[in-house]
Amino acid sequence: MSLTHFDSAGQAHMVDVSAKAETTREATAEGCVVMRAETLALAQGGAAKGDVLGVARLAGIMGAKRTSDLIPLCHPLPISKVSLDLTPDTDLPGIRVTATVRTTGRTGVEMEALTAVSTACLTIYDMLKAAEKSMQIEGIRLVRKSGGKSGDYEAAT
Repeated sequence: MSLTHFDSAGQAHMVDVSAKAETTREATAEGCVVMRAETLALAQGGAAKGDVLGVARLAGIMGAKRTSDLIPLCHPLPISKVSLDLTPDTDLPGIRVTATVRTTGRTGVEMEALTAVSTACLTIYDMLKAAEKSMQIEGIRLVRKSGGKSGDYEAAT
């Protein structure tokens, strides 16, 4: 199997998607921030910097929109939807983050969904680091994607 971001000489390049058909594409990614129960309580009750989950949700949306500025070979895409669910989970303890991104275009939005989750998790860490520097960001992965030439994908649970 060849990697699409390298030409025959092994040089990195942006994939030419001009011949691809525009289709509806959607991707969902997930991850979590694991923390002490006391830190989770701060996140739920309003930390000194404000609404942790609300700010992280906005950061995730912004991250999805700026993916092509951060990942060198990503195409800028007309994103039609970004949604983030940030769910406190006392069993972790921590916050589970899920992002879904949708577009109609010639390439998928997997990287945008992964960037949304990463940005939201990093924002949670930033806002709570005064309380706990040992938090861990874990399990960032693509959960599912639909549309495009390669078809649908769903991760094993």
